[in-house]
Amino acid sequence: MTNRADLGIDLYADGAQIDEILAAYRSGLADGFTTNPTLMVKAGVRDYREFARAILAEIPDLPVSFEVISDEFEEMGRQAREIASWGANVFVKVPISNTRGESSLPLIRELCADGVQVNATAVMTLEQVAGVIDAVRDDVPAIVSIFAGRIADTGVDPVPIMREAVSMASRRPLLKVLWASPREVLNLYQAAACGCHSIAVTPDLLAKLSLRGKDLTEFSRETVQMFYDDASRAGYRL
Repeated sequence: MTNRADLGIDLYADGAQIDEILAAYRSGLADGFTTNPTLMVKAGVRDYREFARAILAEIPDLPVSFEVISDEFEEMGRQAREIASWGANVFVKVPISNTRGESSLPLIRELCADGVQVNATAVMTLEQVAGVIDAVRDDVPAIVSIFAGRIADTGVDPVPIMREAVSMASRRPLLKVLWASPREVLNLYQAAACGCHSIAVTPDLLAKLSLRGKDLTEFSRETVQMFYDDASRAGYRL
């Protein structure tokens, strides 16, 4: 089985199914955890506070990121401070802007000044990265989550952006660059090569880590076997 220390990057399990989150924690493979409202809705989470309490009761010693759910900065700030109060290992995900495209950097600056551990999320440009670097502090841990997968969805190679972001962030000793929205296991190795501190990985991607170093000839044979077995089970005839 893959040892996470061999990967050269921290793995942040991304999801909202509590059983999957705790399985990743107990396996020792995850270095942290992230979630968001979309994942929570898909998982059927009904009570945000109850959901968070259940996770933090079992995971007191690794970073866990929970996101604010308001579109107004004053209310975002109130929610961020409440979320931060849930535990010393909690990071508060604050989107880089609200739905009107108004920058949340002033709020991020304010929260960091108050000692809140912020995870600036939905970041996609180097200009946004520069703003986060300016807003965070040298004495408060913070994360900048760059949605490399979504950048790639537009046809733009995210690797040069991620590499430059890591270089830019190096002047903030407690700021970590997280490769968000990965699409395949290859992104993990790309993120490590760029110098990213961490990558958010879904349970499906975590499961695929067992394929690391697998012989491709054997993998090819197993794929043929899968196609043959499925056709046989379906009873197809020609």
